[in-house]
Amino acid sequence: MARAKLTSEEVKTALADLAHWSLEEDGAAIARTFTFRNFSEAFGFMTRVALAAEKLDHHPEWSNVYKTVEVRLTTHDAGGLTSLDFDLARKMDRAAGA
Repeated sequence: MARAKLTSEEVKTALADLAHWSLEEDGAAIARTFTFRNFSEAFGFMTRVALAAEKLDHHPEWSNVYKTVEVRLTTHDAGGLTSLDFDLARKMDRAAGA
């Protein structure tokens, strides 16, 4: 199901509820760095998020180095941010205990 790209005002409103996320300079994605106590916690987080992402059929751009997970969310087929990105960001925050 295609999602509509959010307006800049909708993005600003949605981002206000996500304290640790930042809007990329071009406005096409949001990003966050998660830091855990060790690799096992980071990998566990990624596993939980992968299951949630699969249910949403919306997958993050992310990388993991030891205890750090870098995340970038955007909806490629919409050409920018949609409600899916913010839904997944909230799920990621909950999975990280934030």
